[in-house]
Formats: sequence, structure tokens, C-alpha cells
Amino acid sequence: MPSRYLAHLAHTELLTPHLQQSIQFFQDVMGMTLTHQEGNSAYLRCWGDPYLYSLILTEGDKPALGHAAWRTNGELELLEAVQRLEEAGHTGQWVEKSHGHGRSYRFQSPGGHQLEIFWEVEHYTAPDHLKSTYPERPQRFTGAGTAGRQLDHITFATRDVIKDAHFYRDVLDFRFMCYNGMEDNPDQVVFGMVTTNEKAHDLALGIDFSGIPGRLHHLAFWLDSREDLLRAADILIENGVHIEYGPGKHGMGEQNYLYFREPGGVRIELNTGGVRNYVPDWKTVVWKPSQGSNSMYRNQGMPNSMLEAFPPANAPAAAEIDLPAPVNPWVKHG
Repeated sequence: MPSRYLAHLAHTELLTPHLQQSIQFFQDVMGMTLTHQEGNSAYLRCWGDPYLYSLILTEGDKPALGHAAWRTNGELELLEAVQRLEEAGHTGQWVEKSHGHGRSYRFQSPGGHQLEIFWEVEHYTAPDHLKSTYPERPQRFTGAGTAGRQLDHITFATRDVIKDAHFYRDVLDFRFMCYNGMEDNPDQVVFGMVTTNEKAHDLALGIDFSGIPGRLHHLAFWLDSREDLLRAADILIENGVHIEYGPGKHGMGEQNYLYFREPGGVRIELNTGGVRNYVPDWKTVVWKPSQGSNSMYRNQGMPNSMLEAFPPANAPAAAEIDLPAPVNPWVKHG
């Protein structure tokens, strides 16, 4: 049996009620390249993404997750992961071929999120005017827009963080890296991080009491340095984009972050830095907010708007936690 079924997060589909505005934003402000458009979907990539695309924008009534896709470590790993899923009661369906990759298996997570795994994929080949002088790069660096190098991670909203984390760990061999309990009630878990590789996470899970399954909190893209992140903040502000949270640095995973929303309404994160963890017998770490789990420097409370997820609900995701106001579990600084 292979030690890891999945290699990395390969692409994500976002639903947007303003498709053309979203396409223009990701191209002009974020510097992504539109590689294909078909029907009501557009396919885009960062300059460092290895495949034809890492982002699909599809027209929808509300901002939401369409699906998230992981590439496996091989054909055998794909078949064995499917077997594990079906034995665990998460039977999905095979899709013979999609744009840019071969057959895939689509299924639903315990939290109601639409997921996809696949092996065969089409790698990106840059046209002559975008070829890099560095042979390992899929294309040259142009510095366009915020210039995210590649897709980094996704964060789901879910009713039961621990249940979902155990599903990804026990069925698909993610590593369960850490989780965050409430300050005075560590058993009330509000956030957790799992990963398929050496990153601190390529999937995070945030608490959601809305009753709406399959909600999305944010999608994140990677930049090379903190200087690039601060440059991106300038570009966003100069383009009239409201910065929802950051720049700052998380304690969990130690990533530098910056959050905002694209025209369709979905929250986007730009991040950089972070620890790399190669420990094969890593033990899941438990955090408290006062230890700097969300704000490493313990001096910045997260705004209540960050409790919102997509599609939108009538109340913040954590509003039903039975604690005195404020209900924002990240408001304590330390």
C-alpha cells in the first residue's frame, strides 16, 4: 500500500454570479492567464502553475465552491484511493475525461464538498514569448498584477472540523497537522489543518453552524516572498480592492497572509512563507487563539466578516457557539 495517495491540490472551481468581472479581475489585478473558455466556464493559471490551469471560474447564482481537485501520486494510487473511499461509504462516480486532465473520480466529502481526484494531466507548454530562460519554470516571470506563483491551498467551512479531518487522514492519508480549540473550551474545535505533502496545509477546515453543506471559506495563492505580499497589497488598494484582513502572519503554519474578495464575492488569500514539515510520525498539535494561532504577533484580532463563508448564510458561521459575546473565536490576541 502506498504511503501517500494524493500529491497536491491541482485546481479549484469557483462559482461566481459575475463571471466576466471575475475573469477580468483575475487577469488584470491578479495577473493570471486565461488559457481556455468554454460555455459558462473560464480556465486560468498562475505563472508558476505546472498544468493548463489551477482555477476554473463558472457562472453561478451565488459565490460558492464548484469543486476542488487533487492529483494523485500515480494511477495505482488513484485506484486505491477510490477503493478506500468506497469502502468508507463515500461512493462517487468516474468522469472519463475533463479539460486538461484524464479520467477522474468525483465524490462528496463528509462536509458536503464536491471533490475530485485524478492522475493523468496535461502539462502547460508556454508559447515562445512566455518561455522562461530557467528550464524548470513552466513560463517566464512577468510580474503582472499581484503575480501569485501558484495555487496553494483551500479552506472549507464544515459543521464538524474533527470528523472531517479524521476522514481526510484515515481514508485519503492526509496528515492531520494541528487544530484550534476555543480559549476556555479546547474541545470546541473551530479550525484544523491537513496536508498531502510537506506544506503546513493544502486543505484547512473552519467551523460552520449554518446548516448549509459544502461551503467555502477561501482559496489561497502562493507568492515568493513577504515583499511580494506587500507589493500585492499596494496593487489591490490601488485597484480599489478592500483588504479584509492582513497583511499579517499566522501562528499555525507560520504563513504570511492577506485576504480580500474577488468581484463574484469569494474570499481570496495571498500567502507566502510557512514551515515545511517532513516528520513522518508528526503528532497533531493543539492550539489556543491566545497562543497566536491566527495572529502570530498576538496583536491583531480577526474581523467578524472573516466568519462569513460561501454561499452566504443569514448568520456568521460561528454564531451558534454558546459563549458570551464576542462570538468571534479569533478575537483574543494573547
